[in-house]
Amino acid sequence: MNERGKLYLIPTTLGDTSEVGDVLPTSVNQIINTIDEYVVENEKSARHFLKKMGIKKSLQEIILHPIDQHVKSTEIASYLNNIDQGKNIGVLSEAGCPAVADPGSEVVKIAHRKNIEVIPLVGPSSILLALMASGFNGQNFTFNGYLPKERGERILKLKDIERLAHRKNQTQIFIETPYRNLHLLEDILSSCEPSTQLCIGTDITLSTQFIKTKSISEWKKKLPDIYKKPTIFLIN
Repeated sequence: MNERGKLYLIPTTLGDTSEVGDVLPTSVNQIINTIDEYVVENEKSARHFLKKMGIKKSLQEIILHPIDQHVKSTEIASYLNNIDQGKNIGVLSEAGCPAVADPGSEVVKIAHRKNIEVIPLVGPSSILLALMASGFNGQNFTFNGYLPKERGERILKLKDIERLAHRKNQTQIFIETPYRNLHLLEDILSSCEPSTQLCIGTDITLSTQFIKTKSISEWKKKLPDIYKKPTIFLIN
């Protein structure tokens, strides 16, 4: 009987960079070359990442299972069937760590239910890297994910998390779809108190990386270029 396979959570770079070795340890490359089946958000970007990592197997031999809001749990569960045949399976995020602000968490939940060993690999998390570089409280923080799309609800949410940041000394972290970054930043600057501290982290780990903490009043004097760039926002 074959030894059971494992589910590997494989981090990717936070952007399209040629300096993979500066971001991901060589152990990730070694694990990738033991896997020929992946659960991915986007097949094209997954193949691009595997090629960039120097995968030794032909990309035509690699099986990619899609995961998005349209895929049912029963179908996701079937993706893990070959683990019983001794095959390792990998979960790839679009950027950063799988299952963190990422649909890969559904795969992991099913793996635990099936008593499959889950192994997270070391890689970049824009959330933690931004927190590290912010100067904010790293012992008490909340990741809020995406804020509401509707502007009125978004402003209410911003005021709510600002109150929590002040009352609990709790760092509040959130993100936005890159093309809506400027709309979110405008709402932060118009609805938060002038003394509230805001950290903006953009293109983290890339050559164009920008991470800066200032008060709301200071940010109003000059805005950073964050349009269509992956950005993390932190308030404290």
